[in-house]
Amino acid sequence: MIEVAGLTVRFGGVTSLDGMSVTFEAGTCGLIGPNGAGKTTFFNVLSGFVRPAAGTVRAFGEDLLSIVHFRRARWGMRRTFQTEQAVEELSVFDNVAMVHEHSRLGRASRRADVLDAISFTGLDGDPYAKVAALAAGQRRLVEVARAVVGRPRLVLLDEPAAGLPDEETGHLAEVIRQIPARTGALTILVDHDMSLVSACCQTTAVLDFGKLIASGPTAQVLRDERVIRAYLGTAEVL
Repeated sequence: MIEVAGLTVRFGGVTSLDGMSVTFEAGTCGLIGPNGAGKTTFFNVLSGFVRPAAGTVRAFGEDLLSIVHFRRARWGMRRTFQTEQAVEELSVFDNVAMVHEHSRLGRASRRADVLDAISFTGLDGDPYAKVAALAAGQRRLVEVARAVVGRPRLVLLDEPAAGLPDEETGHLAEVIRQIPARTGALTILVDHDMSLVSACCQTTAVLDFGKLIASGPTAQVLRDERVIRAYLGTAEVL
């Protein structure tokens, strides 16, 4: 469980997160909102890249903000980014192994753990092929494999399906749905594809201009008039 209370982030005169308070339960949770709502800023706080002006974040009973950012990977945090982080000139295996080295698991199980993470995502090609040789959809799966290797506790997925065709998004949804059961990790998904969020997330929270405007079961949240206004500008459109 992730418990967020009064989280506030300011960049100069801009308040990116304004007193955000929400609880993310076990499983896969959605975090949605228009562009600029504060979603990536929230992920940056969890990752340790941004220090909040106020507020607390407790993860599985621990004060997450007190953990030095470079130790959060060993603690069990994994993350994908909107831009790919895999090194093109390295193999799929080596890219995933780089993350495993910062996990809580030892070297003895590294090869098996890495191959298991690659297999889990459905990447059925040569694990020693260079990332540069892969198609766009396969490269996204490499990012997910990096996020699930090494028994993570918290997996943050930042728009993992952006730009993918429907068929590849459908496969990605199947993978995301299985992450909590496969790894035990609480998973938070940020995406603008509401069909992906609906397919993967039991609960969803919504940010708008840094404020939490809704939180609860996904189907209920997506029918909330405040959420519809945030995305479409008016509740009557839908």
